[in-house]
Amino acid sequence: MQSVVSSRVVVVLGTGGTIAGTAARADDTLNYRSAQLGVAQLVAAVPPLAGLPLQAEQVAQLDSKDMDAATWLVLARRAAAHLARDEVAGVVVTHGTDTLEETAYFLHRVLAPAKPLVLTAAMRPASSLQADGPQNLLDAVTVALAPGARGVVAVLAGVVHGAADLRKQHGHRIDAFSSGDAGPVARVEDGRLRIFRAWPDGPAHAADVWAAEPGDWPAVDIATSHAGSRGATVDALVASGANGLVIAGTGNGTLHGALAAAAHRAVAAGVRVVRASRCSAGGVVAGAAEELPTYGPLTPVQARIELLLDLMVKPR
Repeated sequence: MQSVVSSRVVVVLGTGGTIAGTAARADDTLNYRSAQLGVAQLVAAVPPLAGLPLQAEQVAQLDSKDMDAATWLVLARRAAAHLARDEVAGVVVTHGTDTLEETAYFLHRVLAPAKPLVLTAAMRPASSLQADGPQNLLDAVTVALAPGARGVVAVLAGVVHGAADLRKQHGHRIDAFSSGDAGPVARVEDGRLRIFRAWPDGPAHAADVWAAEPGDWPAVDIATSHAGSRGATVDALVASGANGLVIAGTGNGTLHGALAAAAHRAVAAGVRVVRASRCSAGGVVAGAAEELPTYGPLTPVQARIELLLDLMVKPR
Protein backbone atom coordinates (compact mmCIF):
# COMPACT_ATOMS: atom_id res chain seq x y z
CA MET A 1 0.00 0.00 0.00
CA GLN A 2 1.22 3.46 -0.83
CA SER A 3 1.79 5.76 2.12
CA VAL A 4 -1.49 7.31 3.19
CA VAL A 5 -1.58 10.44 5.30
CA SER A 6 -5.10 11.42 6.31
CA SER A 7 -6.73 13.19 9.20
CA ARG A 8 -10.08 11.78 8.22
CA VAL A 9 -11.32 8.75 10.10
CA VAL A 10 -12.27 5.35 8.72
CA VAL A 11 -14.64 3.38 10.95
CA VAL A 12 -14.36 -0.42 10.73
CA LEU A 13 -17.52 -2.27 11.78
CA GLY A 14 -17.08 -5.97 12.52
CA THR A 15 -19.79 -8.59 12.05
CA GLY A 16 -17.77 -11.82 12.20
CA GLY A 17 -17.46 -14.19 9.22
CA THR A 18 -14.56 -16.22 7.84
CA ILE A 19 -12.33 -13.15 7.89
CA ALA A 20 -12.54 -13.47 11.68
CA GLY A 21 -12.44 -17.28 11.68
CA THR A 22 -9.82 -19.72 12.94
CA ALA A 23 -8.98 -23.38 12.35
CA ALA A 24 -7.04 -25.88 14.42
CA ARG A 25 -4.39 -26.15 11.68
CA ALA A 26 -2.88 -23.41 9.58
CA ASP A 27 -3.21 -25.55 6.44
CA ASP A 28 -6.96 -26.10 6.95
CA THR A 29 -8.96 -23.60 4.89
CA LEU A 30 -12.34 -25.35 4.97
CA ASN A 31 -12.88 -26.81 8.46
CA TYR A 32 -12.79 -23.71 10.61
CA ARG A 33 -15.01 -21.76 12.97
CA SER A 34 -16.19 -18.37 11.75
CA ALA A 35 -16.39 -15.25 13.88
CA GLN A 36 -13.71 -16.09 16.46
CA LEU A 37 -11.69 -12.86 16.37
CA GLY A 38 -12.84 -9.36 17.19
CA VAL A 39 -12.63 -6.56 14.65
CA ALA A 40 -9.92 -4.78 16.69
CA GLN A 41 -7.77 -7.93 16.35
CA LEU A 42 -8.31 -7.95 12.58
CA VAL A 43 -7.18 -4.34 12.29
CA ALA A 44 -4.15 -4.92 14.53
CA ALA A 45 -3.05 -7.85 12.35
CA VAL A 46 -2.49 -5.55 9.31
CA PRO A 47 0.76 -3.58 9.93
CA PRO A 48 0.20 -1.01 7.13
CA LEU A 49 -2.94 0.15 8.94
CA ALA A 50 -0.92 1.17 12.00
CA GLY A 51 -0.92 4.91 12.43
CA LEU A 52 -3.99 5.51 10.29
CA PRO A 53 -6.96 7.20 11.99
CA LEU A 54 -9.11 4.09 12.32
CA GLN A 55 -11.91 3.33 14.77
CA ALA A 56 -13.07 -0.25 15.26
CA GLU A 57 -16.51 -1.24 16.52
CA GLN A 58 -17.99 -4.72 16.95
CA VAL A 59 -21.57 -4.69 15.66
CA ALA A 60 -22.13 -8.45 15.60
CA GLN A 61 -20.16 -11.69 15.79
CA LEU A 62 -21.72 -14.37 13.63
CA ASP A 63 -21.29 -16.73 10.71
CA SER A 64 -22.90 -14.85 7.85
CA LYS A 65 -24.99 -17.86 6.86
CA ASP A 66 -26.96 -16.92 9.99
CA MET A 67 -27.37 -13.24 9.04
CA ASP A 68 -30.77 -11.87 10.02
CA ALA A 69 -32.91 -8.76 9.78
CA ALA A 70 -32.10 -7.62 13.31
CA THR A 71 -28.37 -7.55 12.53
CA TRP A 72 -29.01 -5.78 9.24
CA LEU A 73 -30.93 -3.06 11.03
CA VAL A 74 -28.26 -2.54 13.69
CA LEU A 75 -25.55 -2.49 11.02
CA ALA A 76 -27.45 0.02 8.87
CA ARG A 77 -28.05 2.29 11.86
CA ARG A 78 -24.42 2.23 12.98
CA ALA A 79 -23.13 2.77 9.45
CA ALA A 80 -25.51 5.69 8.93
CA ALA A 81 -24.52 7.26 12.24
CA HIS A 82 -20.80 7.11 11.43
CA LEU A 83 -21.22 8.26 7.83
CA ALA A 84 -23.04 11.34 9.11
CA ARG A 85 -19.96 12.41 11.10
CA ASP A 86 -18.01 15.16 9.34
CA GLU A 87 -14.64 13.69 10.27
CA VAL A 88 -15.44 10.24 8.85
CA ALA A 89 -14.17 9.60 5.32
CA GLY A 90 -15.89 6.24 4.99
CA VAL A 91 -16.99 3.07 6.74
CA VAL A 92 -15.64 -0.46 6.26
CA VAL A 93 -17.68 -3.54 7.24
CA THR A 94 -16.01 -6.90 7.79
CA HIS A 95 -18.45 -9.67 6.93
CA GLY A 96 -18.79 -13.31 5.98
CA THR A 97 -18.93 -14.23 2.30
CA ASP A 98 -22.05 -16.43 2.39
CA THR A 99 -24.54 -13.57 2.54
CA LEU A 100 -22.22 -10.71 1.62
CA GLU A 101 -24.14 -9.91 -1.55
CA GLU A 102 -27.40 -9.73 0.41
CA THR A 103 -26.09 -7.39 3.10
CA ALA A 104 -24.40 -5.22 0.46
CA TYR A 105 -27.61 -4.89 -1.53
CA PHE A 106 -29.68 -4.17 1.59
CA LEU A 107 -27.33 -1.38 2.68
CA HIS A 108 -27.24 0.00 -0.86
CA ARG A 109 -31.02 0.26 -0.98
CA VAL A 110 -31.65 1.64 2.50
CA LEU A 111 -28.70 4.05 2.75
CA ALA A 112 -27.39 4.99 -0.73
CA PRO A 113 -24.57 6.90 1.00
CA ALA A 114 -22.69 9.84 -0.47
CA LYS A 115 -19.53 8.53 1.23
CA PRO A 116 -17.98 5.10 0.66
CA LEU A 117 -19.46 2.19 2.62
CA VAL A 118 -17.09 -0.66 1.86
CA LEU A 119 -17.78 -4.30 2.69
CA THR A 120 -14.96 -6.82 2.76
CA ALA A 121 -14.59 -10.47 3.68
CA ALA A 122 -12.32 -13.47 3.23
CA MET A 123 -12.51 -16.93 1.74
CA ARG A 124 -9.84 -18.27 4.10
CA PRO A 125 -9.78 -17.97 7.90
CA ALA A 126 -7.39 -15.67 9.71
CA SER A 127 -5.37 -18.69 10.84
CA SER A 128 -4.59 -19.78 7.26
CA LEU A 129 -1.03 -19.83 5.90
CA GLN A 130 -2.34 -17.71 3.03
CA ALA A 131 -5.12 -15.74 4.67
CA ASP A 132 -6.74 -13.30 2.26
CA GLY A 133 -8.46 -11.24 4.93
CA PRO A 134 -5.60 -8.87 5.82
CA GLN A 135 -5.06 -7.75 2.23
CA ASN A 136 -8.79 -7.41 1.67
CA LEU A 137 -9.13 -5.25 4.77
CA LEU A 138 -6.20 -3.09 3.70
CA ASP A 139 -7.73 -2.66 0.24
CA ALA A 140 -11.11 -1.80 1.77
CA VAL A 141 -9.56 0.99 3.86
CA THR A 142 -7.79 2.24 0.73
CA VAL A 143 -11.15 2.52 -1.03
CA ALA A 144 -12.77 4.17 1.99
CA LEU A 145 -10.11 6.89 1.88
CA ALA A 146 -10.13 7.32 -1.90
CA PRO A 147 -11.11 10.81 -3.12
CA GLY A 148 -14.45 10.73 -4.90
CA ALA A 149 -15.41 7.26 -3.71
CA ARG A 150 -19.05 6.85 -2.69
CA GLY A 151 -21.86 4.36 -2.41
CA VAL A 152 -21.91 0.78 -1.21
CA VAL A 153 -19.20 -1.45 -2.67
CA ALA A 154 -17.46 -4.69 -1.77
CA VAL A 155 -13.71 -5.21 -2.08
CA LEU A 156 -12.32 -8.73 -2.45
CA ALA A 157 -9.16 -10.04 -4.13
CA GLY A 158 -8.29 -6.52 -5.25
CA VAL A 159 -11.57 -6.01 -7.10
CA VAL A 160 -14.14 -3.34 -6.23
CA HIS A 161 -17.70 -4.52 -6.92
CA GLY A 162 -20.84 -2.39 -6.87
CA ALA A 163 -23.36 -3.65 -4.32
CA ALA A 164 -26.08 -4.21 -6.92
CA ASP A 165 -23.75 -6.27 -9.12
CA LEU A 166 -22.02 -8.46 -6.54
CA ARG A 167 -22.35 -12.25 -6.99
CA LYS A 168 -20.63 -15.09 -5.19
CA GLN A 169 -19.56 -17.51 -7.92
CA HIS A 170 -17.48 -20.12 -6.12
CA GLY A 171 -17.65 -21.92 -2.80
CA HIS A 172 -14.00 -21.83 -1.73
CA ARG A 173 -11.69 -20.10 -4.23
CA ILE A 174 -10.15 -16.77 -3.22
CA ASP A 175 -11.48 -15.11 -6.39
CA ALA A 176 -15.00 -16.21 -5.52
CA PHE A 177 -16.85 -13.03 -6.47
CA SER A 178 -17.79 -11.28 -9.69
CA SER A 179 -19.71 -8.21 -10.79
CA GLY A 180 -21.91 -10.08 -13.25
CA ASP A 181 -22.71 -8.37 -16.53
CA ALA A 182 -21.81 -4.91 -15.21
CA GLY A 183 -18.14 -5.59 -14.51
CA PRO A 184 -16.13 -4.18 -11.58
CA VAL A 185 -16.14 -0.56 -10.50
CA ALA A 186 -12.38 -0.51 -9.93
CA ARG A 187 -9.31 -2.48 -8.92
CA VAL A 188 -6.86 -1.81 -6.12
CA GLU A 189 -3.36 -2.04 -7.55
CA ASP A 190 -0.36 -1.45 -5.28
CA GLY A 191 -2.44 0.72 -2.99
CA ARG A 192 -3.94 2.80 -5.78
CA LEU A 193 -7.32 2.65 -7.47
CA ARG A 194 -7.78 2.03 -11.18
CA ILE A 195 -11.37 3.08 -11.81
CA PHE A 196 -13.39 1.54 -14.65
CA ARG A 197 -16.84 3.05 -14.22
CA ALA A 198 -18.95 5.31 -12.04
CA TRP A 199 -19.36 4.67 -8.33
CA PRO A 200 -22.75 3.28 -7.23
CA ASP A 201 -25.28 6.04 -6.82
CA GLY A 202 -28.98 6.68 -6.57
CA PRO A 203 -31.63 7.44 -3.97
CA ALA A 204 -32.42 5.10 -1.12
CA HIS A 205 -35.57 2.98 -1.29
CA ALA A 206 -38.68 4.65 0.12
CA ALA A 207 -39.27 1.81 2.61
CA ASP A 208 -39.44 2.94 6.21
CA VAL A 209 -37.16 0.23 7.58
CA TRP A 210 -36.40 2.26 10.70
CA ALA A 211 -39.96 2.38 12.00
CA ALA A 212 -40.71 -1.34 12.42
CA GLU A 213 -38.95 -3.94 14.51
CA PRO A 214 -37.43 -6.73 12.38
CA GLY A 215 -39.93 -9.22 13.79
CA ASP A 216 -42.67 -7.14 12.18
CA TRP A 217 -41.05 -6.99 8.75
CA PRO A 218 -42.93 -8.77 5.95
CA ALA A 219 -42.15 -12.45 5.44
CA VAL A 220 -40.58 -12.93 2.01
CA ASP A 221 -39.36 -16.32 0.83
CA ILE A 222 -37.69 -17.81 -2.25
CA ALA A 223 -38.84 -20.89 -4.13
CA THR A 224 -36.82 -22.40 -6.98
CA SER A 225 -38.19 -23.80 -10.21
CA HIS A 226 -36.59 -27.09 -11.25
CA ALA A 227 -37.39 -30.33 -13.01
CA GLY A 228 -40.19 -32.01 -11.10
CA SER A 229 -41.20 -28.85 -9.20
CA ARG A 230 -44.25 -29.19 -6.97
CA GLY A 231 -46.77 -26.44 -6.47
CA ALA A 232 -47.12 -27.68 -2.90
CA THR A 233 -43.87 -25.86 -2.09
CA VAL A 234 -45.42 -22.49 -2.85
CA ASP A 235 -48.73 -23.47 -1.27
CA ALA A 236 -46.90 -24.34 1.97
CA LEU A 237 -45.07 -21.02 2.04
CA VAL A 238 -48.35 -19.15 1.56
CA ALA A 239 -50.00 -21.22 4.28
CA SER A 240 -47.13 -20.43 6.65
CA GLY A 241 -47.77 -16.70 6.29
CA ALA A 242 -45.56 -15.51 3.45
CA ASN A 243 -46.37 -11.94 2.41
CA GLY A 244 -44.17 -12.11 -0.67
CA LEU A 245 -42.50 -14.74 -2.80
CA VAL A 246 -39.63 -14.72 -5.25
CA ILE A 247 -39.64 -17.58 -7.73
CA ALA A 248 -36.12 -18.32 -8.97
CA GLY A 249 -36.97 -19.51 -12.44
CA THR A 250 -34.92 -21.31 -15.04
CA GLY A 251 -33.27 -19.38 -17.86
CA ASN A 252 -35.09 -16.11 -18.45
CA GLY A 253 -37.27 -16.58 -15.38
CA THR A 254 -39.38 -19.40 -16.78
CA LEU A 255 -41.41 -21.49 -14.31
CA HIS A 256 -42.38 -25.16 -14.20
CA GLY A 257 -46.10 -25.41 -14.93
CA ALA A 258 -46.99 -26.72 -11.48
CA LEU A 259 -45.02 -23.93 -9.83
CA ALA A 260 -46.54 -21.28 -12.08
CA ALA A 261 -50.07 -22.46 -11.22
CA ALA A 262 -49.25 -22.28 -7.51
CA ALA A 263 -47.70 -18.85 -7.95
CA HIS A 264 -50.92 -17.55 -9.49
CA ARG A 265 -52.90 -19.09 -6.62
CA ALA A 266 -50.63 -17.17 -4.26
CA VAL A 267 -51.30 -13.92 -6.13
CA ALA A 268 -55.04 -14.58 -5.91
CA ALA A 269 -54.61 -15.02 -2.14
CA GLY A 270 -53.02 -11.56 -1.86
CA VAL A 271 -49.35 -12.57 -1.84
CA ARG A 272 -46.92 -10.48 -3.93
CA VAL A 273 -45.01 -12.78 -6.30
CA VAL A 274 -42.10 -11.85 -8.57
CA ARG A 275 -39.87 -13.85 -10.87
CA ALA A 276 -36.08 -13.94 -10.98
CA SER A 277 -33.57 -16.17 -12.75
CA ARG A 278 -31.56 -18.82 -10.96
CA CYS A 279 -28.76 -18.12 -13.48
CA SER A 280 -25.98 -16.05 -11.92
CA ALA A 281 -25.92 -13.52 -14.76
CA GLY A 282 -28.41 -12.08 -17.20
CA GLY A 283 -31.36 -11.60 -14.90
CA VAL A 284 -34.82 -11.59 -16.48
CA VAL A 285 -35.84 -9.71 -19.58
CA ALA A 286 -39.55 -9.00 -19.12
CA GLY A 287 -41.88 -11.02 -21.33
CA ALA A 288 -45.62 -11.03 -21.95
CA ALA A 289 -47.91 -8.81 -19.88
CA GLU A 290 -49.66 -11.79 -18.32
CA GLU A 291 -46.42 -13.16 -16.87
CA LEU A 292 -45.52 -12.58 -13.25
CA PRO A 293 -43.56 -9.35 -12.69
CA THR A 294 -39.79 -9.24 -12.36
CA TYR A 295 -37.05 -7.01 -11.00
CA GLY A 296 -35.02 -7.44 -14.16
CA PRO A 297 -31.30 -8.00 -13.50
CA LEU A 298 -31.62 -8.72 -9.78
CA THR A 299 -30.62 -12.15 -8.50
CA PRO A 300 -33.18 -14.10 -6.44
CA VAL A 301 -31.65 -12.98 -3.13
CA GLN A 302 -31.52 -9.36 -4.28
CA ALA A 303 -35.09 -9.59 -5.58
CA ARG A 304 -36.15 -10.89 -2.17
CA ILE A 305 -34.72 -7.77 -0.53
CA GLU A 306 -36.31 -5.48 -3.11
CA LEU A 307 -39.69 -7.14 -2.60
CA LEU A 308 -39.27 -6.93 1.17
CA LEU A 309 -38.64 -3.20 0.91
CA ASP A 310 -41.53 -2.69 -1.51
CA LEU A 311 -43.88 -4.37 0.95
CA MET A 312 -42.63 -2.06 3.71
CA VAL A 313 -43.50 1.15 1.91
CA LYS A 314 -46.32 2.78 3.83
CA PRO A 315 -49.25 4.27 1.86
CA ARG A 316 -48.85 8.01 1.52
